[in-house]
Amino acid sequence: MYNLCLFDLDGTLTDPKLGITKSVQHALNHFDIQISNLDQLEKFIGPPLRDSFREFYGFTAAEAELAVAKYREYFPQKGIFENQLYPGILETLAKLQSSGITMAIATSKPTIYAEKIAQHFGFKKHFATIIGSELDGTRSKKSEIIHHVLKEIDPARKMNPLMIGDRHYDIIGANETAIHSIGVTWGYGSQEELTAAGATFIASSQAQLCEIIVS
Repeated sequence: MYNLCLFDLDGTLTDPKLGITKSVQHALNHFDIQISNLDQLEKFIGPPLRDSFREFYGFTAAEAELAVAKYREYFPQKGIFENQLYPGILETLAKLQSSGITMAIATSKPTIYAEKIAQHFGFKKHFATIIGSELDGTRSKKSEIIHHVLKEIDPARKMNPLMIGDRHYDIIGANETAIHSIGVTWGYGSQEELTAAGATFIASSQAQLCEIIVS
């Protein structure tokens, strides 16, 4: 049994597609890049924003910084709640907590946004801590976030930690911090992506996820 579970947020607890892609669309409009099909912007869900603007559109560091600023013109006002819980997530979190498992959120999203989302959708109460990146882009690498979570948790409650996420970034972060991981397939990463990244387990349903955690 794993006694500490670190959950990714986007694509794992909630489906943030509409809010994130519309925020990216707003940012790209500033650079005269017109994207009407939001499906083309799903690749922004998961990784750090600055990295994504540089990788997917060839932005310089300065352009990526401006793109993030433009993204944040839309996201905190509208995009943050253009989001929805995956069905059954609240019940799954309650079940795990009642089993004596300590839980934390480890996300590349800025902590301030992650906390607002957790409060809005009613799952903040299930988590001992919520750790994300800083608004200035620091602590955006998943391994840094996991390490910070582990520092925050009482040593008695982290004897057997586990990272849960839907993208290879989550799995790589877990591997870099030498903890086990579960790749979940209901988000934005495929089973092939998660397996290739070295996930310890793959879960295709929340029931399977719980079975792995408590076994």
